[in-house]
Amino acid sequence: MLLLVAVGVLVWSVVDVQDTYLTWMLEALPAILWVMVLVLTCKRFRFPNWMYVIMLLHIIVMLVGAHYSYAEVPLGYRMQDWFGFTRNNYDKIGHFMQGFTPTLIAVEILSRKTTLKSYGWITFLSFSVAMMISAVYEIIEWLASLSNPTDTEAFLGTQGYIWDTQSDMFCCLVGSLCALMIILAIKCFSFKEKIS
Repeated sequence: MLLLVAVGVLVWSVVDVQDTYLTWMLEALPAILWVMVLVLTCKRFRFPNWMYVIMLLHIIVMLVGAHYSYAEVPLGYRMQDWFGFTRNNYDKIGHFMQGFTPTLIAVEILSRKTTLKSYGWITFLSFSVAMMISAVYEIIEWLASLSNPTDTEAFLGTQGYIWDTQSDMFCCLVGSLCALMIILAIKCFSFKEKIS
């Protein structure tokens, strides 16, 4: 069912894109590759159902951003009105998710597929994975801007904000820390359940 929702949002996203198809491809490609990897690996490594829901939400965030281009998503304009932002900050939701979801995925994989027993190491490595993904994405944006500055402006989505890259990575950091706090709360709750 979640796969059908993802495919439905993908079809909606590609129809009548609001910017160029190059921008759509640059923004949607990570979501498409992610869905393909999940489909190909679901028999060998099954995540808990709640994690698939979170992954779907992240994929939807990316595909909505791809449809409009992140700087033009209507929800971002609503947020601008609600919170008095000076720019459309929908991309910050994407970067928060860029920290949140990969951290959850890394914790799950490291907990189940490695010999690591220390939650400290699992936490550190999961956080590092999320921050590495964010850094690599920012480098890809920079390389895209060098290759064709006019056609990649919507992909970059800086909207004239000189600290866009740093604030994107900060949102990723906050997302990763939120994921780790949720996991820690779940672990503490399950530990208390076992004791009682």
